[in-house]
Amino acid sequence: MLRQMMRQTEKRWITINGKIYGYIRVSSTDQNEDRQRIAMREQGVACGHIYTDKQSGKDFERPQYKRLLRALRPGDLLYVLSIDRLGRNYEEIQNQWRILTKEKGIDICVLDMPLLDTRQGKDLMGTFIADLVLQILSFVAESERENIRKRQAEGIAAAKARGVRFGRPPRPLPEGFANAYQRWKDGSISGAEAARACGMPPSTFRYRSKSYEKNGF
Repeated sequence: MLRQMMRQTEKRWITINGKIYGYIRVSSTDQNEDRQRIAMREQGVACGHIYTDKQSGKDFERPQYKRLLRALRPGDLLYVLSIDRLGRNYEEIQNQWRILTKEKGIDICVLDMPLLDTRQGKDLMGTFIADLVLQILSFVAESERENIRKRQAEGIAAAKARGVRFGRPPRPLPEGFANAYQRWKDGSISGAEAARACGMPPSTFRYRSKSYEKNGF
């Protein structure tokens, strides 16, 4: 009971003396961030203090995250839903955690992993446990992304082997392409002449010719 009261008191102190922020990242502009936004509001984060990036973590050039870093001050509190919102790989997550907690002097709470709440366990043992959990979760997050990429690549390879085609279907070949192609192959006309006969740039004619030879279209 005493410990619970101390934690509640500490949380109130942060609310009064520091600002509360939330950071959301989704991997593309069409992915819905509602789950993360709802989680932030449940923690009392004001809409104006929620920073959202809608792009991949592949390159860490995230404009809203940079704005957030400029806004943070010592004593502030940052909520993220999961640890992989902070970076694209193990090294980057560790680095961002160091910047936020050491250089910026803020507290972080990872909502789906209560052990990663720097407001708790400020002593040496608490810090050790939090750092250990962070390392494990960062490694797991990166490993899972690698496994997903591997499964996607294997799935694409298997689909291609079954004859599944990806991307936009090619435009229909212009009328007279087959005749121009055959005359070019026979040496009757040059590639440039064949391209003109088809109303194509020479580079497009060569590209479509390779596809025609391989796939018949």
